[in-house]
Amino acid sequence: MFIGKYYYTLEAKGRVSLPKSFRSEQKNWVITRGLDGALFLFPELTYLAEVEKLSQLSTNKRAVRDAIRLLSNDAANLTPDKLGRISIPEHLIEGAGLTKNLVVVGSISKVEIWDRETYHNYLSELTSHAEETVEQLEN
Repeated sequence: MFIGKYYYTLEAKGRVSLPKSFRSEQKNWVITRGLDGALFLFPELTYLAEVEKLSQLSTNKRAVRDAIRLLSNDAANLTPDKLGRISIPEHLIEGAGLTKNLVVVGSISKVEIWDRETYHNYLSELTSHAEETVEQLEN
């Protein structure tokens, strides 16, 4: 389980460190375009489970095709180096508008990588209507 937020700097060649608590036993990762301005970083087995769920749905529906494309078209396999750093592909850095200052956020089954300013703007908006968001989840 991935929880918490951590502040990092995007290094040369698109490298960023992963928090130590996120590295345990995770050797292979898949990074892809995320939602809301973030990149999604999945442990390989979690990514495969997400792909399997999508592959069970009918591709006759455009939303299914679009979700598959979002999850797979820009995806890349990653293996952290000995220092726990990953190299984010340039097309994903550009697509997410990442600058030097990043936030690495645990989101239960995956990790999100955000540009710091984008993350804080999103978080401000989210917290301003948190009650309404949670109430929408209730039956």
